[in-house]
Amino acid sequence: MDHGQQLKVLVTGAAGRIGSAFFRHARERYLFRLLDRPGSGLASLDPGDHETLEFDLSDAGACLEACEGTDVVVHLAADPSPEADFTDSLLPNNIVGSYNLFEAARKAGCRRVVAASSVHAVSGYPVDVQVRDEMPVRPKNLYGVSKCFLEALAACYAIETGLSCVAVRIGAYPRPDETAGAMSAEEDLSAFVSPRDLCQLLCQCVDAPDRVRFAVAHGVSDNRFKRLDLSHTREIFGYRPEDDAFRIHGIQFD
Repeated sequence: MDHGQQLKVLVTGAAGRIGSAFFRHARERYLFRLLDRPGSGLASLDPGDHETLEFDLSDAGACLEACEGTDVVVHLAADPSPEADFTDSLLPNNIVGSYNLFEAARKAGCRRVVAASSVHAVSGYPVDVQVRDEMPVRPKNLYGVSKCFLEALAACYAIETGLSCVAVRIGAYPRPDETAGAMSAEEDLSAFVSPRDLCQLLCQCVDAPDRVRFAVAHGVSDNRFKRLDLSHTREIFGYRPEDDAFRIHGIQFD
């Protein structure tokens, strides 16, 4: 692999469902530095020529060392549970950890941070409302609140420091063992994002030109009914999702 012209990309939460899929999808496209907690299973990714690091994002100094020499940070690490306890988990992982990463990226001179927000940041809207990127955040759980903080943090760093920041509102991402029945709820299907569509979007966010200073990108597939409007994401990032949850799960319309 010729690393000379490749972007150097740090991925946090690299051993997770999304991080591991993104690495497999783009391992020939970028030179990765893969980060996760000790014992997370980074070795199972078969990293090859790519770097791996194990530490907790609560360590600000380690975050800075991890960011140094990289072009783009893809920040996927978080407690993803809507039932997560705020004090014990969301505060150290989703709030403090995200701050440490953004500040480290700024100090290290990274070009951009692409950070994983969630559809939960706007899940308080009625299910029949399609959410546009310019609408105010409206969470209905504390996990969603932590993602609202992440979006605000990204906007703050973009405005105050000039660091290019993209917050990707990730929809309902399937688990490897997910069945059609588990994804049959209308709200889940409208928010569905397939692994290949999300990996495509993450790559486009990484590769976007420097003129993209701050943006919220909507990470759902081309579902017949979409919880999140894709107009702005298509326009800014050239996102062209290929999958439709309703077709995948055999739901027909007259």
